[in-house]
Amino acid sequence: MDSSIVKRVLPWVVAIALFMEQLDSTIVNTAVPSMAAGLGVTPLSLRAVVACYTLSLAVSIPISGWLADRFGTRQVFASAIALFTLSSLLCGVSLNLPMLVAARVLQGVGAAMMMPVGRLTIIRTFPKAELLQALNFVVIPALIGPLLGPTVGGLIVHWLTWRDIFFVNVPVGTVALFMIWRYLPDYRAQTQPPFDLVGFVLFGSGMALLSWVMEIFGEHEFEPVTIGLMLLLALSLLLAYGRHARQRPFPLLRFDLFRLRTFGIAVGGGFVTRLGIGGLPFLMPLLYQLGLGLPAWESGLMMMPTAAAAMTMKAISVPILQAFGFRRVLTVNTALIGVVILMFAQVNAATPLWIPILLSLALGFFNSLQFSSMNSMAYADIEPADSSMASTVASSLQQLSLSFGLATGSLITAWYLGGLPQSDQTAVIGALHHAFITLGVLTILSSATFWGLRATDGQSVSHAVAGGD
Repeated sequence: MDSSIVKRVLPWVVAIALFMEQLDSTIVNTAVPSMAAGLGVTPLSLRAVVACYTLSLAVSIPISGWLADRFGTRQVFASAIALFTLSSLLCGVSLNLPMLVAARVLQGVGAAMMMPVGRLTIIRTFPKAELLQALNFVVIPALIGPLLGPTVGGLIVHWLTWRDIFFVNVPVGTVALFMIWRYLPDYRAQTQPPFDLVGFVLFGSGMALLSWVMEIFGEHEFEPVTIGLMLLLALSLLLAYGRHARQRPFPLLRFDLFRLRTFGIAVGGGFVTRLGIGGLPFLMPLLYQLGLGLPAWESGLMMMPTAAAAMTMKAISVPILQAFGFRRVLTVNTALIGVVILMFAQVNAATPLWIPILLSLALGFFNSLQFSSMNSMAYADIEPADSSMASTVASSLQQLSLSFGLATGSLITAWYLGGLPQSDQTAVIGALHHAFITLGVLTILSSATFWGLRATDGQSVSHAVAGGD
């Protein structure tokens, strides 16, 4: 097969898969009332439909690298798309809540295989000199999927039915399957280590429980003592895995990769940065709906500039990194994101609409550069033999960081909102402004995580000309 054709098509295949996965993580939220009415249950009982998808993602991601090494990237990626598509169909035809929950669990398992295996295929196909451009393309769905999810879900439910939210994946998944079998390269490890079953149980259960704690953090129906005990158990399981991994020659996840400076700073710094950025999808709709009084559909449209700007950045991020290098870009760009978040604290009911639109454009612009830079630098010094493990470790921590980011944003917002009545718009806007200020300051401070980079780090993927020390 012509390698030039593969390089043109492969990023599209992976991007489509990642877009479906990211979109489905949020699209269901706006359909909960309609789904509850259609299934004859209370909206609160549908929390399991949202949570089980996230939990199955957290549990299944760690085994994706081992499966790809054992059975090959093409077979695993195609199986993931097929499972995701079939389970989407099952979600759409579900007759009751248990059937829907079971289908969502299967959907999460399929999605868990798509993200790391798709990224692994990109890393193995493109030389490092071309990796930045390829990953830059693939990262866009991860940025716009969560933003478009509530809007797309709201429009589908308004014009069609809640079942169509899941049916839209079927034709997309079918096309993706055809493209996979035709164009996706098949990589697998020359030697296959044994599967670390004990490590999978320890790490998977710890990740699932920690993700669940982040989901329910701050809810009144759970006592603080109960939350604390579950958090302690989750951390104990993860610490037990860490001890187990040090004693095994072939652990499920190799955390010794963090000794590699570029990988450790990119993945670790990304985790810290998402604590501030990750709360925005929760906070911004509150500002638009409670603070500015916009209807839900218009609030959703206000998220569109962020997505448009994220796609625009794709065209210029490579020259920016070539000119300034990863260290300078990540340090300055992280601070700029924090400044933009701080500026949202100036938006109120009297603010002209073009100002938050302009801020949303800036946010999408800087976010796109941020995640393109972190994702590409993470693999700058990874050897081909370690690429599968690196992709799996990075994907696992990115999934966990999303839960932490949303939990951080919701807790900070709940702290400032307190018992304020929604009818008191002035007080609500003031509380939301304090939340934006807190997240903005957190994001600016997180730029310090990139100070450990050297000026020459990442040049293998950016060809940046080093400046400074």
